[in-house]
Amino acid sequence: ERYAHNIINDLNRWTVGWIDWNLMLDETGGPNHVGNLCSAPILANTVNDTLMHQSSYYYLGHFSRFIKPGAQRVLCAASRQDLESTAFANPDGSVAVVVMNRTDQAIAFALKLGIETAATELPPHSIATYLANSV
Repeated sequence: ERYAHNIINDLNRWTVGWIDWNLMLDETGGPNHVGNLCSAPILANTVNDTLMHQSSYYYLGHFSRFIKPGAQRVLCAASRQDLESTAFANPDGSVAVVVMNRTDQAIAFALKLGIETAATELPPHSIATYLANSV
């Protein structure tokens, strides 16, 4: 959750891009030239030749899959303090809205895009991306 929280927070504060320096590391959290081993969205197990997709991999997908190159951030105001969100207008006219619930309770809310409204609910500790083809 902290990973997605950081992305949402950065994007909502005039960041023009977001990068994770370590998209893939080995099973020990390396290699690393200074020995500060860490995690990554994908861990490659070099012993049994498998990939382990961490939760951060799926969080990153909410942004990289739906927010297209050239997208412009648009105003996104949450009426519920417990929800974190960001929204982008894509070059094709679609709008991607990423919403995250970090609480222990499901949260019902209304997503409003232009004159359209959709009622939805996010389960506890979840993230969702809503894509509108045009507004």
